[in-house]
Amino acid sequence: MNFTKPLGQKLGVALLAMSALASCQGSRESVDLLVTNATVYTVDSTFAKAEAFAVKDGKFVAVGTSADLKSRFDAAKEVDAKGQFIYPGFYDAHCHFYRYSLGLSSADLVGTTSWEDVLEKLQAHRQKFPQAAWLLGRGWDQNDWPTKQFPTKEALDRLFPDVPVLIIRVDGHAALVNQKALDLAGVTAATPISGGTIARDAQGRLTGLLVDNATRLVSNKIPEPTPAEAAQLLLQGQQNCLAVGLTSVADAGLDRANIEQMADLQQQGKLHLRLYAMLNPTAANKDYYLKNGPILTDQLAVSSFKVYADGALGSRGACLVEPYADKPKETGFLLSTEKEYRALAKELAASKFQMNTHAIGDSANRIILNIYGEALKGQKDRRWRIEHAQVVTPADMPKFGQFGIVPSVQPTHATSDMYWAGERLGAERAKTAYAYAELLKQYGQLALGSDFPVEDINPLYGFHSAVARQDAKNFPKGGYQMENAISRPDALRGMTTWAAHAGFEEKRKGQIKPGMLADFVLMGTDLLAAPNEQLRNASVLETWVGGKQVFEKK
Repeated sequence: MNFTKPLGQKLGVALLAMSALASCQGSRESVDLLVTNATVYTVDSTFAKAEAFAVKDGKFVAVGTSADLKSRFDAAKEVDAKGQFIYPGFYDAHCHFYRYSLGLSSADLVGTTSWEDVLEKLQAHRQKFPQAAWLLGRGWDQNDWPTKQFPTKEALDRLFPDVPVLIIRVDGHAALVNQKALDLAGVTAATPISGGTIARDAQGRLTGLLVDNATRLVSNKIPEPTPAEAAQLLLQGQQNCLAVGLTSVADAGLDRANIEQMADLQQQGKLHLRLYAMLNPTAANKDYYLKNGPILTDQLAVSSFKVYADGALGSRGACLVEPYADKPKETGFLLSTEKEYRALAKELAASKFQMNTHAIGDSANRIILNIYGEALKGQKDRRWRIEHAQVVTPADMPKFGQFGIVPSVQPTHATSDMYWAGERLGAERAKTAYAYAELLKQYGQLALGSDFPVEDINPLYGFHSAVARQDAKNFPKGGYQMENAISRPDALRGMTTWAAHAGFEEKRKGQIKPGMLADFVLMGTDLLAAPNEQLRNASVLETWVGGKQVFEKK
């Protein structure tokens, strides 16, 4: 029997096969980006790892193996990650991005080792900007100096008699000003102040030191930058954020004008950072936003108010149950009355907004936790937050779980404060300070941030502090209060999906899985396996927002 087919029939079969192949190829889905040959930490519910993912219209559409995704998708752009490590875009759950950015024009006083060092930096900054109306600086910490004493204004008056000077302490809760600034603000020894301190010497003369609410008496006189100047500084600040892998930031304490300025830059395609904005609880902000409701978009979330219960431990403004160990007559203070906090909590409980309260001392934490519990009346998924939760008594710890309160903490505070926190608190009370493992146990999640510019902008510093409880020099050996350390997977969750959860954004941010915004970071370091001493120096190689590369290390 002859099985040979006629030539025309052979050609028909061949054409049919080619048509089927073309049809099969045509069924492959087109995507904007395909990333392959990577070690992808998805940070999903199972903490799964993958090799590849596809992105379309700014979102992840598939996650899996390189071979499978290559067979399924045609990509406008394909990236071979060459075995590098990919994480969801880092999310700083508590920072001051707007203030940090505008502060880039001020003298950097972080890391100064003495008052003389501060003065030298201020003189150099003034020579660089001799026409500036004010001389501003930020970042000094008297705890890093040999004497550990707060400075006074005499040297500022001598060196800068004709220009107002305001230099802010590293925690943002105290400032030193010169006489020129005091005169411009009309501050005298008789000026009344509530929720703060205007320091005086033994003769009743002003020393120039202002603490907490008193700082505003002078800072309110500083002229705002022009819109063009502010935009330039915000974009400069953004580049610094993108360079360390930040794709989302929670900016704690903004007014409507600040938010709208940044939203305008987002709409222009200039500001790629996604912003969760916490509002200052001013009458104007409340009138506008409580009437109009929250804003929840992929780029911008405005759904919370930032409240200050007390000051900082370093300036002894934190409100404690018992006196300071190194100042037995002082307990710190609240910045408003309990009645005012209770009224605000009741007002916000009747709205769709979160209440996010700065509470450092154990008394402040106790008062706010109790007020939250009263106002929420069993509503456990309102995700009201305690920002910092730095010193909490064992008796108050369970309230985070009982009332459904999110602990929003900054791990580098522990390793910055560990040198002197014991002096302020005493050994026993210090054991329940910076207690991240216990807070995680109570609520089940931790939102991790940096509080920059109080601390460094790099989220990997916080990751290292959270898991190793050590400073940049890997001190102390073995870690500081390691019972309060958390695991590496939990630290990564804290700066991605748990940070998103704290702002009701976990359905669109913080994980690499289909449907999520395609924000991711590419690094050469495995954060889950690298030695502790390598974590702080790990470099971000690329940062992507919405499937578009916004930073590449040169």
